[in-house]
Amino acid sequence: MSNTKQQYDFEEAVKTMISYVGEDVNREGLIKTPYRVLKAYEFMFGGYKEDPQIILNSALFQSSNDEMVLVKDIEFYSTCEHHLLPIIGRAHVAYIPNGKVVGLSKIPRVVDVFARRMQIQEQLTEQIADALMETVEPKGVAVVIQARHMCMEMRGVEKICSTTTSSALRGLFKKDEKTRGEFFSLINSSTVSRY
Repeated sequence: MSNTKQQYDFEEAVKTMISYVGEDVNREGLIKTPYRVLKAYEFMFGGYKEDPQIILNSALFQSSNDEMVLVKDIEFYSTCEHHLLPIIGRAHVAYIPNGKVVGLSKIPRVVDVFARRMQIQEQLTEQIADALMETVEPKGVAVVIQARHMCMEMRGVEKICSTTTSSALRGLFKKDEKTRGEFFSLINSSTVSRY
């Protein structure tokens, strides 16, 4: 199947959805909507075309550092695989180096790779932690995600502003209570200055 055929089929499916909800696909404001939705989906689900291992391996450096590295408050947008509605949240990702460190910008990129797929939050949290463990091979990884789910807010139970928190702990973060406590203390501390 050619890319052009897939694009045509996608746009036709969007037209079907527009018609199904009672709208006129030929109304001026909706004529280009199928194409705009196609482009939006290509961006929102671009994570399927990226490999987190390649991203991480592109910026691995030898280091004697063996203290926690934390990237906090990484904004992300994902899509609930059950209803195709937005998940909006923040990820906190930490690791303890074991002879090598990864470029800091690669951690948010890995979050985005997995967020830009159809997801459930629990799986997203695990995937980020596992990618870092497998590629960077640190002494430990911790990932906490706090997110709002539009499938809970816009439909169903309609609980506005409820937050779901999930965590994935690997290595020292799972085994060592002191390390785990330091991580949770750091992510729960307020940031006074943005420098």
